[in-house]
Amino acid sequence: MDGVGFQIRGMIVFAVVVAVAFSLGGKCVEAQVHHVVGADPGWDLASDLRAWSSGRVFRVGDQIWLTYSAAQGLVAEVKSKEEYEACDVSNPIKMYTDGLHTIPLEREGIRYFVSSEVENCNSGLKLHVEVLPKSKSSSPNPITHTQYSTPTFLAAEPTSPSASARYAHNTILAFVLLFCVTSIMYLAY
Repeated sequence: MDGVGFQIRGMIVFAVVVAVAFSLGGKCVEAQVHHVVGADPGWDLASDLRAWSSGRVFRVGDQIWLTYSAAQGLVAEVKSKEEYEACDVSNPIKMYTDGLHTIPLEREGIRYFVSSEVENCNSGLKLHVEVLPKSKSSSPNPITHTQYSTPTFLAAEPTSPSASARYAHNTILAFVLLFCVTSIMYLAY
């Protein structure tokens, strides 16, 4: 009878874990996209930053990664469209100087980045980012799925996790929870 009772308890635990996983759906996963500015060349005149950014969706919670060399000049974040278009770095919000920066996109709005070298900026080494609100399907939960928008080993650039990716995470979570619970129950008997 103990073996049958253990099997019944195991099936009940499994059913509960599966029900919880499916009830969470994709709500437990929050997409966070890391945009590598300019893809492989990075912040460089060889990058067509206008083409790179067109069609790309930037949302609150995403990050942009700047990689650049001193030869390209520093990267300045400027306040206005006018400063951006004029490549005016006389009064920047922030000057990025280390060659590698992760910039969190924490609020909605437009942000402007330009090369501190006016010639490079006038040649197109500048970027404006329109930050949109978080998508309605994301919620502030502790589990975060990090996705890189331009990994160097992929030709295509993923944009956001699909529904199947969200459900795959929940399925994995369900199986991990099931394994832990059944292991504890097995050790208890």
